[in-house]
Amino acid sequence: MANLKSSKKRAITNEKRRERNTAIKSEVKTVIRKVNKAVSAGDKEAAVKALSIADRKLDKAVSKGAIHRNQAANRKSGIAARVNAMDA
Repeated sequence: MANLKSSKKRAITNEKRRERNTAIKSEVKTVIRKVNKAVSAGDKEAAVKALSIADRKLDKAVSKGAIHRNQAANRKSGIAARVNAMDA
C-alpha cells in the first residue's frame, strides 16, 4: 500500500475509475450483443433500434474515456455493416 497521502488518494481514484470503466465497457458489450442477436434472428426493425442505442453507448464510452475513439468507430462501422447487410 502507498505511504504518501497523495499516493493513497491516487490509488483510490484509480480504483474508482477502473470500476467505472469496467461497467461502461460491459454495457457496451451488452448492447453490441443485442445488435448481433437481432441480426442473427433476422429482425431488421429490432436490429436498427439496437444499433441506434449501441451508437449512443459507444459515443458515451468515448466521452468518458473508457475506450478510444477509433475503437468505437471500428465497432460502430462493424455492427452497422452487419445491419445494412440484412437488406441484401
